[in-house]
Parts: sequence; structure tokens; C-alpha cells
Amino acid sequence: MSQFDTFFDYKHIWHPYSSMINPLPCYTVISAKGVYLKLKNGKNIIDGMSSWWSAIHGYNHPILNKALKKQIRKMSHVMFGGITHPPAIALCQNLISLTPEKLDCIFLSDSGSVAIEIAIKMLIQYWHSLGQKRKLFLTIRNGYHGDTFAAMSVSDPENSLHKIYNNLIPKNLFADAPISSFHKDWNASDIVSFKKIIEKNSSKIAGVILEPIVQGVGGMNFYHPTYLKKIKILCNYYSIPVIFDEIATGFGRTGKMFAFEHANVVPDILCLGKSITGGTITLAATLTSRHIANTISKSKSGCFMHGPTYMGNPLACAVANANIKILKTNQWKLQVLSIEKQLFKNLQPLINHPYVIDIRILGAIGVIECSHSVNMFLIQKFFVENGVWIRPFRKLIYIVPPYTISSHALKKLTNVIIDALNNIKLFL
Repeated sequence: MSQFDTFFDYKHIWHPYSSMINPLPCYTVISAKGVYLKLKNGKNIIDGMSSWWSAIHGYNHPILNKALKKQIRKMSHVMFGGITHPPAIALCQNLISLTPEKLDCIFLSDSGSVAIEIAIKMLIQYWHSLGQKRKLFLTIRNGYHGDTFAAMSVSDPENSLHKIYNNLIPKNLFADAPISSFHKDWNASDIVSFKKIIEKNSSKIAGVILEPIVQGVGGMNFYHPTYLKKIKILCNYYSIPVIFDEIATGFGRTGKMFAFEHANVVPDILCLGKSITGGTITLAATLTSRHIANTISKSKSGCFMHGPTYMGNPLACAVANANIKILKTNQWKLQVLSIEKQLFKNLQPLINHPYVIDIRILGAIGVIECSHSVNMFLIQKFFVENGVWIRPFRKLIYIVPPYTISSHALKKLTNVIIDALNNIKLFL
């Protein structure tokens, strides 16, 4: 790739959460294999982000590649309206086999944010079918559910990512985030805020939406499983459906196939995405109960009013089936457990570091909360120069490596983080 091509990118291509006037540098990746990204200068760097949680088996996995090649010879896409195909049927069978028995109706889409939009629309239409115009949703602070409008409306309104849209999006209800962390004792006062809000507004609430156990980029907090149990008890009491957003955590990231399994509860709607295809191509799914699906289908319209063009994309469904086949060998359990143990060993001692506020580890997720915000330009440059790809934000340095990472490569990731923490120039 020529220097001119890089300059073209700088001048014309808008990257995520970036400026067109003064963009952060972009590092050109020309190929990827295993846990390594190869830069245009020939340097290989270890990917600590799994391409934003998705590439759980690393890159260029032979089984996933084979599934893609086999399917593309048949067809890469066909509309899903009035048509079905074997990859979509097989995928839905696979998803039903992995998830609780209650979740037996599946709506496929093309991204995680859209899966959330679909879940929200499902519950609005569900209540409309019952003759009630419920539009309010209850969630907790520090949450993040995506960048589309309904998804933003149930993400923390104080989140700087979405704050400028607050006057445009629906106003929903936000309970205080729990303070009881996953590995510590349960504090009964955590549920008080949520309980007060649901008691006061139970006749207006269409649904509750949560990221189970792990709150993602809203703050990377891991809360106590008892909190999720208490939420489900309250929702069952008031007959309010619950949406679990497992887009980031689904398919083994927390040490369970799905994070809600830590609390032994079952949602009424489940949203999946990111790693559903092993990080190869975009796909998402919204699973719900037969009761909700049938209630919507008995409405005046007689159908659910949504239909993405690339819904049920055969190429994506085929590779998702291959991904699930890999997961069903259960090797991921040992891989994630090994990563978790090493993260505790390598990162937990940093709790005494002068620039560290907290260390949070669960499954294949490691989070360092710093006392100062990172300087994104400098710290990204530092990481790349030292052979790793880590994408921090605000005061958080976190890694979500592929499950296939070796102990040597993981040690490299954590060592470079330690070196970064010892360099105050990398922080604002």
C-alpha cells in the first residue's frame, strides 16, 4: 500500500468515534492469522481486542474459512422475505440447542445494535397487541447497548458517546448501577433503586433491558449475580419482560456460554451478535419466547414489523454454524479458564500501582481502571511500537483476547500494559 493510499484514508475515511479534522492515526493491517495482525511495514502485533470482542478463535481459522468458501460457491446472499435456506435453518436450530428451552423463536439481523432495536420494537408491539401503549424501558446506569436511536435511549444518558442526542431520543428509566462486584459480597442495598422505580412505574414499563453481569463500554463493570436474580424476581412479579444484551458477552467470553448463566436466570428476549460468526462477518440474532412471538403475531397487523435486507444472510449463517461447531467441542471452556487464571496472576498485583484504581477480571476479560484518562494518540502508538494491539478508552485499559491466545502472547499483552502504566506521559 502506498503512502498516497494512507493519506487518502486520512483525508476521506471516517473511522469509529473519530474526527475528520484531527483524526487519530490509523495503522494499516494487510493480513491477520491466529492472534496476530500484520501491519503494512511487515510487523506482526498481538491482537488483545479480538476485533472488539468478535474474533474469539483468532483470524483465518481453517474451519471458518472452509465454511465461507463452501457457502460462497452456492450463494452469498438471497432475500429472506418469502425465502428460506439451509444455513439459516441450521443456525436457528443451533441457537435453540445452545440457549434455554424458553427461547424458541428467532429473528435474524445484521448487527448488534439492530438486534437491540428489534428487541425493543418486539416489546412495544407486544404490549400494543395486548391493548396497552407501553413505551418506557427500565435499565441501569453505566450501560451501553449500541449507537442506533433506540439502543442509545437505553444506554446511560450521561455517557459522553451519546450525550448530544439526549433531547432527540425517548426518555427511559435508569436505576442506580449496582456496586456489588462479581467477586465480592452481595450488598442488599444495590436493588433498592431498581425496586423503587419498578414499583412506581410497573404499569408503564414495556420491558427491562440489561447487560447481564458485564457492563461493556459504559464502564466495564462486573456486577454480582445476585443482582440479576433480584431483577428477574421483580420483573416476574410485575409481569414485565426482560431483555438480556449478550452481544459482547455471548459465546463464552465470561467463562459461561452466556453471562446470564452465572445467575441461573433466563431472559424473555436474548440479543446476540459480535462473536456469533467467530468475528468473520456481521450477523446478529434476537431470540424470544413463543408467548411473546404469538402475542405479536395475533395483533391487528398480524406480523412483526421489521425486515432487514440482509436478514438471514446465507454466508453469515454458514460461518456462524461452523463457529458453533467449534464451540460445541467445549475447548473454549479450558481456553477461557486458562486466560482468566493468567490474567489474575499477571494483572491483579497492579492493584497497588499508584496509577491504578481497580482491577477487574472475569473469564477472558481483563480491565485496568486508571486514575487518569489515557492519551489515545500516545498510548496507541506505544502499544503498536511494543507489538500489541490494545484499544483503551477514557480511564480504562482492557483486553478481550481471542480464546486461542498462547500464554506467551498473553504475557506479552500484560507486560506491555504494565510498561504503559509506568509511563505517565501516556496519560492526560
